Amino acid sequence: MRTVLPPVLLALPLVLAAWSLSKSQLPPADFTFNNGTEVATLDPAVVTGVPEGRILRAIFEGLTVKDPETLAALPGMAESWTISDDGLVYTFKIRENAFWTNGDQLTAHDFVFSWERFLNPLTAAEYAYQLWYVKGAKAYTTTVDPNTGAPTLSFDTVGIRAADDFTLEVVLEKPTEFFLQLTGFYPMFPVNERNIAEAMEKYPGDAWKLEWLKPENIVTNGPYKVGFRRVNDRIRLEKNELYWDADAVAFQSIDALAVENYTTGLNLYLQGDAYWLDVVPTMLVPRLLEREDYSPMPYFGTYFYRVNVTREPFDDPRIRRALALTIDRKRITEKITKSGQIPWYSFVPYGMDGYEYAEMERKADLDGNYDVTFADDCREAAALMKEAGYGAGGKPLPTIEILYNTSEAHRDIAEVVADSWQRNLGLTAKLANQEWKVYLGSQTNLDYDVSRSAWIGDYIDPNTFLDLFLDGGENNKTGWGNARYDELIYAAKKERDPAQRFEYFREAEAILMDELPVIPIYSYVTQNMLNPRVGGFPGNLLNEQFPKWWYLRSDEELDAYRATQPEYYETNAVVDAPGPKGGIYPPSAPRGRFPDGDPRQRLSPLHD
Repeated sequence: MRTVLPPVLLALPLVLAAWSLSKSQLPPADFTFNNGTEVATLDPAVVTGVPEGRILRAIFEGLTVKDPETLAALPGMAESWTISDDGLVYTFKIRENAFWTNGDQLTAHDFVFSWERFLNPLTAAEYAYQLWYVKGAKAYTTTVDPNTGAPTLSFDTVGIRAADDFTLEVVLEKPTEFFLQLTGFYPMFPVNERNIAEAMEKYPGDAWKLEWLKPENIVTNGPYKVGFRRVNDRIRLEKNELYWDADAVAFQSIDALAVENYTTGLNLYLQGDAYWLDVVPTMLVPRLLEREDYSPMPYFGTYFYRVNVTREPFDDPRIRRALALTIDRKRITEKITKSGQIPWYSFVPYGMDGYEYAEMERKADLDGNYDVTFADDCREAAALMKEAGYGAGGKPLPTIEILYNTSEAHRDIAEVVADSWQRNLGLTAKLANQEWKVYLGSQTNLDYDVSRSAWIGDYIDPNTFLDLFLDGGENNKTGWGNARYDELIYAAKKERDPAQRFEYFREAEAILMDELPVIPIYSYVTQNMLNPRVGGFPGNLLNEQFPKWWYLRSDEELDAYRATQPEYYETNAVVDAPGPKGGIYPPSAPRGRFPDGDPRQRLSPLHD
């Protein structure tokens, strides 16, 4: 592998030189990873992106944290909780040894303040609906003064209250089996009320909305705090010694790099300047699969295209179906992504046990003669275009703009799609690349024709995908709505029988895949490139990683870890594992022997 990549390295000397100069002016962090892009914000209430989520899981903590492998809820800011027999009342005991980085003690009132802010329509939180499982929460968010946009209901009508300083009581509308997953989800992280109040007083107008989030101002409660931030370079995280479980945290510092170019990121990794990146150049995937540090696994996410149904001709479902039928998914997964991604015709991704997917109707047969059946789909698509009045003898075919955020892979996929639409439908498609923040704004404002999109599940359930497309939903971003679809989603939310609940979701997904305001392309796999020395970093279906659990293995543990997978290492090349030979362990496990209750004990091969 080392002999394959030098030409790539030579192609980017200026980029790497600039990054090296930046790095040389800093003491090295204990752990460096590539976060892929600049984060849009560090405000938990308004974040929706994966890069932001990684940082938030380091600097904030919710009522629960997640097991790094199973994703089961573990105690976080709540040291314990009880659930009523009817599944409606959750009572959380807030730990009394939890503090903010400004020295304030964290209390149940912090969650009341933060969740009110999250649900308040003036905050404009796209994920606010995730707390609508709480009694009265939806009405509070959606009942607003038409002149000011402020809520007109008292927050006392919402089932969230502090029974005392260290007891938080939450009353749900109906039993919600994944509610404890949500309490560990970053939009539900608390923020410090004094932090925001002081910023509002110091910075007039709307300036406080940015100022309170700057490294010198932001107050957090997680295992790390923000040391500093250099735009288009990195965010440095530093260990939070006031964190209640600081003895379980291994690293004194973590650098999250903002490198968008996949090849640059891989070169940094191969040079030992990064220990983890989550995306690699697709052209190198076949060679990377031969290495122990690259092992894709199913990832609960769907890569798809949104269609703006408020614009002609995309308001016609025949046009949307024609576009969907002529996307050569197999070509995309075999020639571009190459990591085992699954060509996909449903919106809920692969990996949902017990759920029967509703696929878009087509003839393309991945297990049979794909070329012949895909050609049949293309002929149907051409007929649909003609039926809709476009093409020879009809209206001129419009030029379609495909919007995508900066990424070689997104560009390559868009080129394949544009080529297929040209060859099979006679459509001209042009590509429009936008930087992450601008791209998100274009989607939100429906300022696009067709937009590259992806959704990674927030928890393991069909609901995390299908409730996106409720009419008027904040994360819908297509302009589409369907009354029967909404009825089915709400019925599923109320249903306690698991089989019937999944059936409601399947029926709703069938409507979505019939009307196609979104066009699924493939179901994800992870693309983590991970230094084998890194521990506390097992794979999971959500590919969520938790800086609290990260550490570096010693040579002893690394050898023991490799010995647990002899068959794997017979076919996958062992690679260099940069890092200290003695590893970097938390104070609670100085020799790599983790205490009872720590999930890393189960994951580590070392035992006394």
